[in-house]
Amino acid sequence: MADEIVPGDLGDFIVRYIDSIGQLEALLLLRTHANEEWDVNRTAGRLYAAEAEVAEFLARLCADGLLICNEGQYRYAPQSPDLQGMVDRLAIAYSRHLIPVTNMIHAKPRRIREFAEAFKFRRDR
Repeated sequence: MADEIVPGDLGDFIVRYIDSIGQLEALLLLRTHANEEWDVNRTAGRLYAAEAEVAEFLARLCADGLLICNEGQYRYAPQSPDLQGMVDRLAIAYSRHLIPVTNMIHAKPRRIREFAEAFKFRRDR
């Protein structure tokens, strides 16, 4: 059912970039306030989440080219129009089809991300 609601390319984006609902919420929060800079404390307060967890979300989103970070301040700034378009589509899908999108995120094996990170590390050497 999620395949019918979430197109394949958007599902691929979720698998590649989104590890948790908290991370998705952080991304969408900063997207909504794209002209503002957010620190970990402010973001954690807004998401009602632990600062350590939010710091990890924001760092990963920066590493993936969805945010920029400057001296502990984060801002929504996808590195490419394609990434921006996917985040825009994800925001729409999440607002219209909350359950299928969250199910897709929860069903994602965490090992996929760990494997991808290990490959990226080796490739960058």
